Amino acid sequence: MSTVKPRGRYAKGAERREQIVQTATDVFATEGFEGTALKRVAELVGVKEATLFHYFSGKQELLTAVLTERDRRSMELRGVADAGLPGVVPVAERNMLEPGLTTLYAVASATANDPGHASHSYFQSRYSELVKELGQDIRRRQGANEVRADATAESLARLVIAAFDGLQLQWLYDKDVDIAAGLKELVEVLLAPPETKAE
Repeated sequence: MSTVKPRGRYAKGAERREQIVQTATDVFATEGFEGTALKRVAELVGVKEATLFHYFSGKQELLTAVLTERDRRSMELRGVADAGLPGVVPVAERNMLEPGLTTLYAVASATANDPGHASHSYFQSRYSELVKELGQDIRRRQGANEVRADATAESLARLVIAAFDGLQLQWLYDKDVDIAAGLKELVEVLLAPPETKAE
């Protein structure tokens, strides 16, 4: 009997934590993550704001969990068929509809470079995985003569990621910047036939 109760409490705690992450992701997407956002999350979950941190070590851990959920939703949106270069455009389109999460990502990525920061390992792993995933797609396309081969797949992958982050940052200051359109143009340049590139 003694093992049943902790499992039940653990399952309930895991469910509540998941509920908080899902709710926070939805709230932050439209309302941002500063000010009264955490109070709003607590209200929707049905707990006091202080109770949120019974499930997380602090605000930064919750924010990192929200960014991880944002990534999971991006993967779901893209699907296997849209992985790689073509997949960056629908993700950018989605990000433009979620200014709060896009701002959270930009702020967190700019401040998490310190190895002691709670989100440091998240961003380190994220960039490593993105370079690997995009690099594999670009390498395959280079082998099929679909992408220029005068630069390494890893270099091109890093440039695409840099363009994505850079356009996203510019968009935070000027909503006339179209992240998705800019990335679409970049992908089209990379995917242009070799003859077109030479002209």
